[in-house]
Amino acid sequence: MRYGWRSVFAAGLATCVFAGTGFGEVFVYPKGQSQQQFEKDQFECHQWATQQTGFNPSQPAPTAAPPSTAGDGTVARGAARGAALGAVGGAIGGDAGKGAAVGAGVGAAAGVMKRNQHNKQVAASNQQAQQQQQANIGRYESAYKTCMKGRNYQVS
Repeated sequence: MRYGWRSVFAAGLATCVFAGTGFGEVFVYPKGQSQQQFEKDQFECHQWATQQTGFNPSQPAPTAAPPSTAGDGTVARGAARGAALGAVGGAIGGDAGKGAAVGAGVGAAAGVMKRNQHNKQVAASNQQAQQQQQANIGRYESAYKTCMKGRNYQVS
């Protein structure tokens, strides 16, 4: 066995690096290349795949905004606005306190609905970003494999 444990270690390390970035496993076996040549080819193929796809798996994935929480003020602002409008309406009807209470309830419900809608939009955005990330990883992996195969490595 010409390559020994260093080649196995380098191939395993490369696999771990790719697997850690969301890749499926990529196994690369040198066919007569030295360890130094193997490492050089891996680096150059990474650069080439990045250039071809516009995606670098070693960069962190972009993150979307987190969903709103109850403490973000949406519900409280809705309740306050509703109470103010309800008090005005109640004053016209003769009972400002009752109108304010009803308005606060309606305003709070509207705030909850607004927050829930925001959370749905954030979830949809996160799902879309995750799908795009997976597509980018697949394109990069395909380019990387093509490059390594072109340099006479066995790749699976």
